[in-house]
Amino acid sequence: MRIFLCGWILIGWIAVGCARRPTPSGVAPSTGSPTPVPIPTGRLVSTPTVPIPTATALPTPTPTPDPYADLTVEALRRRVYGGGSIRIARTLTVTPAFTRTLIAYPSDGLTVYGFMNVPRGKGPFPVVIVLHGYVDPARYSTLAYTTRYADALARAGFLVLHPNYRNYPPSDEGPNPFRVGYAVDVLNLIALLPTLPQARADAVGLFGHSMGGGIALRVLVVNPRVRAAVLYGSMSADERKNFERILQWSGGTRGREELNTPEEALRRISPLYYLQDLATPIQIHHGGADAVVPPEWSRELYERLRALGKTAEWFEYPGQPHTFPAGSAADRLLLERAIAFFRKYLGESVP
Repeated sequence: MRIFLCGWILIGWIAVGCARRPTPSGVAPSTGSPTPVPIPTGRLVSTPTVPIPTATALPTPTPTPDPYADLTVEALRRRVYGGGSIRIARTLTVTPAFTRTLIAYPSDGLTVYGFMNVPRGKGPFPVVIVLHGYVDPARYSTLAYTTRYADALARAGFLVLHPNYRNYPPSDEGPNPFRVGYAVDVLNLIALLPTLPQARADAVGLFGHSMGGGIALRVLVVNPRVRAAVLYGSMSADERKNFERILQWSGGTRGREELNTPEEALRRISPLYYLQDLATPIQIHHGGADAVVPPEWSRELYERLRALGKTAEWFEYPGQPHTFPAGSAADRLLLERAIAFFRKYLGESVP
């Protein structure tokens, strides 16, 4: 009995001792059935999002402006001329054959002066625009050396306009690279002819000496409505030749900037490369002893025009200088031929 009781006491003590044993921290005491241990399962782990730079459109580079864009023959063909009217400033001379007046007209915001000879008679008269050669602007007079050609043409029945061009007093000063400004002044004058009641705006010719011949060539490749042109001791249609010569004449003070022009731009500026478009009959005169403008330039122009199938005449005057002496046999023959040429292609005044 004693042994049995002690056994139960021992069993009870063990049970109490087990009940009081501390459990590990954070582990739930056993309830008699095992607590399932969670097994990690695969899951998306959020990671910080790094922004990916998107392609940003870069600004389109602005093309460098073409400094020669407005000087090219094509640009001169595209633009508009005229605007305003030719006004008479005052009467200069009255002769039995014509009246000479000082005129002024607008040209690209400038005022350009010159003179006009109007023949006696009812009119309207065919028009010849006389273009003078280079004269130092500081020594220029409106009644320049070319006045005698203008007077002879007026006596023959043509209304004659003789523009000073920009930069020649009393005209305003304005831009004139490659002498394009001078040609623009002439193109504006032609466009304003309908404002002159005595002028036949549909019968216009050009008479250009030296630099004036070069200006005429540029006008001719731009305006196909000019019906006849006389070139006398004319500068070349090739601007490189012209400015090489100008550099030489001026002792290196003029022409260098033009000669530094890229060849591609120079070709777009030079009338030489547009002669195939000419529709105007041309008469060419040159003194055989010209020491200013080489006579071969006129021969080359004539040969090129003929090769292109254009209407052209060429006269060389042996022993004659750049400007024929006034009243000389060569001078009279030049004017006789020019007047006959203009009458052939422009007609005469309406009775």
